Amino acid sequence: MQLKPWNEIAIPHSDVLKGTFQDAEFVADLSRVREGTAGPEYSDPIQFFERTFITEGMRLLMDGVVRRLDGRGGDPVIQLQTAFGGGKTHTILAVYHLASGKTAPAELRGVSRILDDAGISDLPKARTAVIDGNRHAPSQPLNREGITINCLWGEIAYQIGGESAYSMVAESDANGTSPGKEVLTRLLEKYAPVVILMDELVAYLRQFQEGKTFPAGTFDSNLSFIQALTEAMTAVPKAVLLASLPESDTEMGSVMGKKSLATLEKYFGRVQALWKPVATDEAFEIVRRRLFRPISDTDSMEAVCRAFADHYTGNADSFPIETLEADYLRRLKQAYPIHPEIFSRLYEDWSTLDGFQRTRGVLKLMAKVIYRLWKDGNRDYMITPGALPLYDVDIKNESIYYLPQGWDPVIDRDIDGDRAQTTSIDTKDPRMGAVQAARRTARTIFLGSAPSVRGQMVRGVDDKRILLGASPPGTQTSVFKDALNRLMDRLHYLNIAEGRYWFDVRPSLRREMEERKRRFKKKNDVYPEIRARLNRILTKGCFGGIHIFTPSGDIPDDFDLRLIILPPDCLHEKRGRYAIDEAQKILTGRGEQPRQHQNRMIFLAPDSDSLPRLADQVRTFLAWKSILDDVENMKINLDVMQINQVKKQLDSSGSGLNRMTSECYRWLLCPVQSIGNDNKPKKLDWECFSLNGNDKGMTAKIEAKLLAEEILVKEWSPIHLEGLLKQWFWKNNKTEINTLTLWQNMSDYLYMPRLLDAPVLQRAISSGVRSGDYFGYADGKNVEDYKGLKLGQSVRVVIDNKSLIVELGAAKADILKKEADKEPGTVETEGRTDGTETGKPYKGSKIPDKDEPAEKKKTRFYGTVRLDPHTGRMDFDQIYDEVISQLISKAGSRVDLRLDIEARHKEGFTDNVQRAVRENAKALEFDSAEFERK
Repeated sequence: MQLKPWNEIAIPHSDVLKGTFQDAEFVADLSRVREGTAGPEYSDPIQFFERTFITEGMRLLMDGVVRRLDGRGGDPVIQLQTAFGGGKTHTILAVYHLASGKTAPAELRGVSRILDDAGISDLPKARTAVIDGNRHAPSQPLNREGITINCLWGEIAYQIGGESAYSMVAESDANGTSPGKEVLTRLLEKYAPVVILMDELVAYLRQFQEGKTFPAGTFDSNLSFIQALTEAMTAVPKAVLLASLPESDTEMGSVMGKKSLATLEKYFGRVQALWKPVATDEAFEIVRRRLFRPISDTDSMEAVCRAFADHYTGNADSFPIETLEADYLRRLKQAYPIHPEIFSRLYEDWSTLDGFQRTRGVLKLMAKVIYRLWKDGNRDYMITPGALPLYDVDIKNESIYYLPQGWDPVIDRDIDGDRAQTTSIDTKDPRMGAVQAARRTARTIFLGSAPSVRGQMVRGVDDKRILLGASPPGTQTSVFKDALNRLMDRLHYLNIAEGRYWFDVRPSLRREMEERKRRFKKKNDVYPEIRARLNRILTKGCFGGIHIFTPSGDIPDDFDLRLIILPPDCLHEKRGRYAIDEAQKILTGRGEQPRQHQNRMIFLAPDSDSLPRLADQVRTFLAWKSILDDVENMKINLDVMQINQVKKQLDSSGSGLNRMTSECYRWLLCPVQSIGNDNKPKKLDWECFSLNGNDKGMTAKIEAKLLAEEILVKEWSPIHLEGLLKQWFWKNNKTEINTLTLWQNMSDYLYMPRLLDAPVLQRAISSGVRSGDYFGYADGKNVEDYKGLKLGQSVRVVIDNKSLIVELGAAKADILKKEADKEPGTVETEGRTDGTETGKPYKGSKIPDKDEPAEKKKTRFYGTVRLDPHTGRMDFDQIYDEVISQLISKAGSRVDLRLDIEARHKEGFTDNVQRAVRENAKALEFDSAEFERK
């Protein structure tokens, strides 16, 4: 069936519907009811019970009262003690109308059942006395038809039996002393059945001052009277006393108020039946009975409640667990047309506020809400938290009356109204505007979080409870989830922590962060932080150097494999070349000089689509960091929960920043040259590879990608080396090449393989020589002969300008030639340890003369060698292995090493180079390191 809106099913009472009610109408004034000056909803017993829901607690109390008045038992003294606004006065009024007998019990809704359960057919009319502590003053006597009444006992006696009853306590009333238990017992017996109703008794007693006598007696005499009265009640079978005592500090007031309450609780505790009326669920019916007429179209009401229940179970992951229970449908029906979540928040949260009365406060607020919604023609199925019209000034003032100062701008700017951000969001997004998603979400958060106390451990409402209050049947919960995310980005006073949301009069930390983000500029703040992040997540790995946003002039031109990280404004996109153009400038030039070793460079560029998100994340991190810095420097004050929130957000944004940096810098730009059909290199080209996300570190991902795409060679077979030599170097009868020239060419030319480092080449040469199938290796060459030529045996390969790779045929020919050219007179020594034998020439060094004196051993060695600046590292390794290690091998040797460096540049060294060299030389503890002009 078609669901009907609430205003077609539940019709408000006329005073609510017309908006003619006054705040005072929600205040049950016991004295005005007795005097006949209260409104009909309180003074008329029929109307009163028509709008009163008899709760279980009230039913039990009234059952005890009627039994007591009929002489069938029941408690003589009943204390009503609840929190402020808990229904004490309303309960006393129900007993007053029941006992006064002005209207037959059969005409009072719900009373007949109480009498039937008690087995009473005709309730006797009782004499009633009403004491309203707010209407009596100890220093002001009352005049009753010419009789001056000073004390409570005089007033009670007069109300019970007029002048005759007063005469029984007249003397005690005149001198302000308690009449005593015996006098009170006789009084009650004479006029029974009697009902004495005392409301706001503490409010009366706290007016006394200790040690001071008033016309109404003293503080002690009044307490003595209360003690005597409670004991007298137990002695009279048809007498009952109801007294309301406060539970909250607000109602107790002064020190005298607290002392009065403590004493009264002790006296009442001896004979009383303690009763706490109105459970939270019963409040549903109390409010509905007071604000709405009885619902006749129960089928439509049940259909709406069923639709809400189905909406919750159909989206179980989006709503609180209690909505999935069968009992929640009962609660929906019980509270209709007001959603149970409104009652839960008002009774559980708002009732904790000082001054907010549980029942009366809810009635006042909801009466205004219902009037405004009715006036605006609201068509919701139920009145949910998201429907509260906080744009109405009267409702806004009523809701923030009990809150601290400063909530006006919160509602006007963030929550509701023509100028609120929520209205702007709904207006600009038709998907949200169709269901007022932003406004409903914000109103729900306000209702659930405004009474929050800053010091409480768990603050605000979670997203499931927000959806419960905002999303009615027929709507998509995803719309409200999107609205919640949008609110977090836009609202000034909305806070979030631990998955819970709340409004506060102070701007939210997130909003503070968003405003600070605008301070940070690309060049001065964002780019340096990206550089710092790259420096953290990039390890050296296989690279000889990693250069992050480094000018081309500061990137060395040597044999090390180098990874060049392009700055954030050098973006790569699939159809663009900006990053490639910048990379090519660095590839071909070192500052203003041409670059030689181009085949030793790999470039990493940021993704054009990802950079905006990365830049935003950087600003977010810097903003949170600046807030924490200000806290530590005591520039701003935050509570402990907010400081923890800042720290958590800083950690979260920092870890997210590392990930996003890695995701943004994902394009490998690799310069390549292919060979044409004419065996000549083609024009410079670029291969671009995207790094895939995995668990490896960023440098490991780069290395794996380069190896997988064969852009980088980590192990090289001698067969490939032989092919390279034949293609480029062994032409025009050339059969040899020194290793340094080969390594230089492979480092310079992009059409050659890009080896990881020189050891890869050394291993390939060594492997090829050892196999004897590819080429030979010589330590050097004289005019015609190779020195130390090896083929088919192990060899230690050196990269320098003397060592040679020899073409296989030439190597074999040289070996054969040397074997054929051996001197015919040389013989092998036999039989003598000194290497000589008669008739057989010595092969090798000169034969020593036995008579020649032994030479004196040399005690000092010195040597000087000039190193190639490009291969100096490899040359020094060889010198160390073959010379220095020999010199230090003998115990007692002392070897001093000194490195002399002299460098010249015709145009002079740049300031950056000078600064770097000086700093590094200082760190390496050079004896001297100076630049000079010559």
